[in-house]
Amino acid sequence: MIQVRPVATKADTRAFIDLAYRLNADDPNWVPPLRQEVAETISPKKNGWFSHAEGQLFLAERGDKVVGRISAHVDTLALTMPADRGFGPGTGQWGLLEAEDGEVAAALIRTAEAWLKGKGLTRALGPISLSIWEQPGLLTEGFDHPPTVLMGHNKPEQRGWVEAAGYTPAKELVTYELDITQEFPPIVQRIVAAGERNARIRVREVDKAKFAEEAAIILGILNDAWGDNWGFVPLTQPEIDDVGKKLKPIVFNDLIRIAELDGEPVAFMITLPDLNEAVAPLKGNLLPFGWAKLLLWLRRPKARTMRVPLMGVVKRLQASRMASQLAFMMIEYIRRDAVAHYGASRGEIGWILDDNQGMIAIADAIQSRINKRYTIFEKAL
Repeated sequence: MIQVRPVATKADTRAFIDLAYRLNADDPNWVPPLRQEVAETISPKKNGWFSHAEGQLFLAERGDKVVGRISAHVDTLALTMPADRGFGPGTGQWGLLEAEDGEVAAALIRTAEAWLKGKGLTRALGPISLSIWEQPGLLTEGFDHPPTVLMGHNKPEQRGWVEAAGYTPAKELVTYELDITQEFPPIVQRIVAAGERNARIRVREVDKAKFAEEAAIILGILNDAWGDNWGFVPLTQPEIDDVGKKLKPIVFNDLIRIAELDGEPVAFMITLPDLNEAVAPLKGNLLPFGWAKLLLWLRRPKARTMRVPLMGVVKRLQASRMASQLAFMMIEYIRRDAVAHYGASRGEIGWILDDNQGMIAIADAIQSRINKRYTIFEKAL
């Protein structure tokens, strides 16, 4: 028999974390996250997202053996979002699903649903682990290569388990990849050159020495640019603080650009060297020597892949030619520096909502292709 029970002790928490390493050990494309980082993500004391959310972790056991895990959670800010944009009143989430087989997965999902119903919720979205800003969606295409930094990975059979529980796709998220050693098509080069002749435009690097100030500029653009997107939930100050601590070591001035029009910041692009390339060999542990290897890499990173997790243009410009011009300029400048300074040869853009026509048009123009799909599923409770 399968027993599903809440995580209640430190030993339960360790078992919750450790399970993923055992169940995914045979998957060559799964990147073991640092255990310390996972522990902080699921800790209400360490993850600023819990300042407006609550959740419960569950373990599944057969006899004395842990065979599955799941989280159930509700985001109070997500409840206030418009219902036609993904979340809204009555919507809860589950995530962090790992299971030995479909029977275990079914028991875990039922338990998560029961917890959500007990909170008065009427709809479940999953998997979302834990915030929409962390690792949303189930990987449904692109299992043949590892995920980049801050992206998720799961075994293909999980989709069947989720659909067997009565879930249907609510939204697809895609990532694009491209060879960044090659120059962009002539039309893109002409657009960039025209922008360089426009005295109204300035595309600058960020100044890491002014991290808080630059982050505030980017956040302002982000909230304006993404505010109408499906699944958008504004970041709170505790989350911003946590993200800053987590990402600051992989923030480099020449990989993040802010575009100004007539002196006003109107667009940004964040690019991160793929930390997973350095983390994967550590097998989740910083000890005994993993920390030294990681610090050495962070001091002078050489990464094959660069990931663009976020890009935005203020809403008033989004339907204009200027928006595309600023985007192409930022992409081209960062492409050059990523190749010259970090030895990168591959770029990954995303995730991108599958109906974000503006970003899809930009991805097509620079001759990138979809390499992964993530699906967020939904079910009425």
